[in-house]
Amino acid sequence: MSQMLKSSGTLASATLTSRILGMVREIVYAQFMGDTPVASAFKLAFQIPNLFRRLLGEGALSAAFIPIFKAKEKSENEQEMWRAANAVISGMVVAAAGIVALVILGISLALAAHTFGANTRLMLELLRIMFPYMLVICLTAVLMGMLNARGHFFIPAAGALVLNLVMIASVLFLAPRLGRELDQQIFGLAIGVLIAGVAQAAFQLPTLRREGFRYRWVAPWRDATVREVVRKMIPGALGVAAFQVNVLLTNGLAFWVDRQIVASFDYAVRLMELPQGVFGISLATYLLPTLSGLAAEKKYAEFRGTLEQGLSYLIFVNLIASVLLVVLAEPIIRLIFEHGKFDEGSTQRASFALACLAPGLVAFSMVNVLARAFYALGDTETPMKISVVCLGLNLIFALWLILPFRQGGLGIANTLTACCNVGLLI
Repeated sequence: MSQMLKSSGTLASATLTSRILGMVREIVYAQFMGDTPVASAFKLAFQIPNLFRRLLGEGALSAAFIPIFKAKEKSENEQEMWRAANAVISGMVVAAAGIVALVILGISLALAAHTFGANTRLMLELLRIMFPYMLVICLTAVLMGMLNARGHFFIPAAGALVLNLVMIASVLFLAPRLGRELDQQIFGLAIGVLIAGVAQAAFQLPTLRREGFRYRWVAPWRDATVREVVRKMIPGALGVAAFQVNVLLTNGLAFWVDRQIVASFDYAVRLMELPQGVFGISLATYLLPTLSGLAAEKKYAEFRGTLEQGLSYLIFVNLIASVLLVVLAEPIIRLIFEHGKFDEGSTQRASFALACLAPGLVAFSMVNVLARAFYALGDTETPMKISVVCLGLNLIFALWLILPFRQGGLGIANTLTACCNVGLLI
């Protein structure tokens, strides 16, 4: 337990710092664009490459790869471990580059062939600029996973500091140079996203190099490790893909119902991600390589004890945070965001979303930890099947609740779904 708290605590301190800076970024965003239709267009466009990152990088790929990486470290030599990593990176880059090229081509053809409304067209133009972020951030996620597996938790988490600093700089220095109107300046934020992604990836490389990593091209289509990763990744990818499609559908629905819903709900999500990232994701990130190592050595009693201790710590901390976010939703939103274009109406909308979303904080964090326990055991199918069922429920809840409760309806739907997911995983 002491090692768990020490390692996850180190990670949590770096994550807390980066999350605070991320909150500064959101404050700058809120002052710059509020929850206007332009803000919703930007946030929806940014969510799409970010969701692919969670599918290819932080989700199914890293969950399938890290246990194999750890197993090779323990059962084979380091040369084979790094060779396997190079093969997986090569395959990921090829796959991500292909997706990026197809999406950019598709958006360009759609814009040329069809007349869209002003906000929809703006969203598509922003998406065309930002979609390559998916490639660099997927690479970053794999590099971070390798560092976590080698026992480095601070540097990967601190990389988000670089990401947020570049994004903030794009608002302050780049956006004003692109025009006087918000729908012109917003392209500065899109360009900043790309630069930030490259900077975060580069930040991981010096530590990896000191560990002995040197990138060498390995043809992924001929590599047994890549085939094993793909085989283990597919069930998890289906589950994650179901989630990402669900997120896109609900946010697309929200964008259609009311142009302000996407932005106001996103501000609430960002606030809730502060405790979730510091306590939930930090612990889950530590547990995946730790549990994978215990599973590889068949130490199942220690595996169970480590998981139970982690969940106890997680529930205690996040339950307190959840209650505080519900009770203090409005004053927190007002204090943090109500500046510039983010007015009193924006505060009311975002605080309502937060009060509906925060009750699910414990469940959201538990899903991350429990799913990684299954992944560490080599079982990616069970979480996938459960997630598909729950995400079908989430879409039904969202369709039912979004019209009467707007952004609050999205929060309630997500909370109910997370609770169902935890119950089925347990």
